[in-house]
Amino acid sequence: MATEYGQGYGHGYGYDDGLDLGPRRRLPAGLRAPFEARSWREFAYVLLSLPIGVTLFVYAVTMVALGAGLLVTFLGIPVLAAGLAGCRGFGALERARARGLLGLEVADPEPLRMRKSGVMAWMGAVLKSGTSWRTLLYSLLQFPWSVFSFVVAVNFWAYGWALLTYPLWFWLFPVYGGQDGLQLYGDTTHSIYLDNPFEITVTALVGLMFTLATPWIVRALTMVDRLMVHGLLGPSRLSARVVELESDRGVVVDTANADLRRIERDLHDGAQARLVALAMDLGLAREKLTEDPQAAARMVDEAHGEVKTALQELRDLARGIHPAVLTDRGLDAALSAVASRCTVPVQVEVDLAERPAPAIEGIAYFTVSELLQNISKHARATWAAVDVWRVENRLMVQVVDNGVGGADASGGSGLGGLAERLDAVDGILVVDSPAGGPTRVTAELPWRGERTLG
Repeated sequence: MATEYGQGYGHGYGYDDGLDLGPRRRLPAGLRAPFEARSWREFAYVLLSLPIGVTLFVYAVTMVALGAGLLVTFLGIPVLAAGLAGCRGFGALERARARGLLGLEVADPEPLRMRKSGVMAWMGAVLKSGTSWRTLLYSLLQFPWSVFSFVVAVNFWAYGWALLTYPLWFWLFPVYGGQDGLQLYGDTTHSIYLDNPFEITVTALVGLMFTLATPWIVRALTMVDRLMVHGLLGPSRLSARVVELESDRGVVVDTANADLRRIERDLHDGAQARLVALAMDLGLAREKLTEDPQAAARMVDEAHGEVKTALQELRDLARGIHPAVLTDRGLDAALSAVASRCTVPVQVEVDLAERPAPAIEGIAYFTVSELLQNISKHARATWAAVDVWRVENRLMVQVVDNGVGGADASGGSGLGGLAERLDAVDGILVVDSPAGGPTRVTAELPWRGERTLG
């Protein structure tokens, strides 16, 4: 991933230019640019790009050509692997140079993945790595671009400052202004300026325009360098996606394990314990059936109540796993059922012409269920609202309440765990809860599949 400090020239770029920001802010950006440290750093980057580009190009072409030519022997693959490894090393230096002079932060690409240890495994990993070939491509492309950017930047910079300081050169070295020499006495120098006022003025103005435009031209040139460094020397999108999916898979596995432990705990501490007590009560009732029928009847009645309580607990547990109403009737009916159990009045509005994928539908249901539980326990609200709608290929869920606010998704809270669950399926959780309220929690989920309602 690449990030760049700040925007535009001047303050906020991520560097300390060592100047007072107060006076500098009073100058337009176009007038500040030629004198700012950022402009000179970018100009230095362009100047260094030429010798570095020549070095990279010569190294890459030499090693690849030599390795390709030696492929008919056993030396071809080691030479080619060594050449690609050298390009990877140059890529690390280029990322450091872009970080220091352009303020461009580019993450290191994925390391070599070797299934075994040894030289042969290392050569195979280098040759199979996409990073190696991207750095080789950078070495080949950077040379012609560095030549072009060097010529453009140096010419604009040199002509700009030369023309801008032309009056000074005219005064110090009149021979370049068409004079035979400089006489320091009388009105000779003064007459020189009077004889060429238009030429001097126009030349200085053209030099001023060149000087003011040069930093922006250099910046435009370095934008191409930024794109090449980010696209060819950083991690590939595929590898970044693989890392993200591996992380999401870990979150999903942890969440599933936590849910299994919760279900096991609820069964052990709730319905299972109640059923054990019920079995003991029925055993005692059977023993008293002949001796004290009335006591046995009372115990059977109590056991009947315990059965009803155990059944209700099992229903609640099943609803927590996946409610039947969600499968049969969709989010509208399921969320209305959840809202009816909230301690505050909840207005539910579901605007969906079709149903999303079952997994996404379940995540949306449990997201709203947990948010409404938080409202019941912590918000001290008097009303709440749930809105569900679709925007292109995304499912949007929003829960609002007029409680005390102060909800925070960080610090290991329940909202933080909810955000991790949504992130595992490429979802987003945004919490807007200022102190004093109201609280607005918005969840965005991928649609991933359609089923016709009905």
